[in-house]
Amino acid sequence: MRRPRNARPAAAAPILQALPVPPRRGLMFRLAETLSVPRTPLWSLVRQCGVTDVAAALDFRPAAARKPEALPWGLLTLARVQAAFRAEGFAIQVIESCPAMDKIKCGLPGRDAEIETVIALLRNMGALGIPVWSYDWMPCGSWMRTAFTVPARGGALVTGFDAAQARPLTAAGETATEEALWAHLKYFLDCVLPEAEAAGVQLAMHPDDPPLSPLAGRGRIMRSVDNFQRLIELHPSPMNGLCLCQGNFALMTDDLPAVIRRFGTQARLFFVHFRDVRGTPARFVETFHDEGPTDMLACLRAYRDVGYAGALIPDHVPTMAGDDNRCPGYSALGRLYALGYIQGLREAAYADA
Repeated sequence: MRRPRNARPAAAAPILQALPVPPRRGLMFRLAETLSVPRTPLWSLVRQCGVTDVAAALDFRPAAARKPEALPWGLLTLARVQAAFRAEGFAIQVIESCPAMDKIKCGLPGRDAEIETVIALLRNMGALGIPVWSYDWMPCGSWMRTAFTVPARGGALVTGFDAAQARPLTAAGETATEEALWAHLKYFLDCVLPEAEAAGVQLAMHPDDPPLSPLAGRGRIMRSVDNFQRLIELHPSPMNGLCLCQGNFALMTDDLPAVIRRFGTQARLFFVHFRDVRGTPARFVETFHDEGPTDMLACLRAYRDVGYAGALIPDHVPTMAGDDNRCPGYSALGRLYALGYIQGLREAAYADA
């Protein structure tokens, strides 16, 4: 496998994880948190909880909406972000942001230019030893909610979704049929996975949120367990895998631990969003990590059994009293509660490993 001159050596654990080797029972996941620059007080709180790994959120807004600096996917910019985290004792395990990709997803003119941007990002991540890029295949949008102040336990606020209240979207409707999305995805993977292999960077596909099709007038394809298997079979690269967002997969299956084992034994689990929901794909609410319907301890034992050693983040959390709801799903106090809960589950799950 060819590697860039400055890429992490082949012996580094995150890159070895990409190889299709048999699971090693007992390997432990890396508890991480989503953070962005510039530094905020949350950095100190997360570090005080014992977390040293980061899923970095970068500023990929259009140029007019962000600071007129170097390109956010540029080597110098990524190196500065990495240095800022390292100065606080953090290591970036995942880049959890995407540059503009709607032309790629919808097969529109200009998609090759967007692909070149993705390739530049992957090469620069490889040069800096950042092992995982999380992306999605939701055209002209991202995760969707129809409510952001649903009352939960003790008056906490959570997000919710009701398909009956989802508004139709207008752009690129005819290019976002399911079969078109599959064709555009294959074109994309054929272009970028050889570059990902050379850089030593794993591509972790995030599921549709919600996993429902059609949604707001568009097809969606990353919405079932079988479709994720189809994703893996689209390209044989060991860098082609998934971000197992439990909140979405719990709406796809009644046996989440079995799904974890299914993809873990194929060495295709690259990133985990550890959260829970209650309901159906068409109507659900998010929950505290300890009160949803999913057996979260059984999930951690499944990750243990397949030897998953990548990053795991709490992801969406309730907004708790004393915090604000300006960024629903990402309350600082909710994150700290979730981190403590996961650490307790981890001790139980790995006690006999």
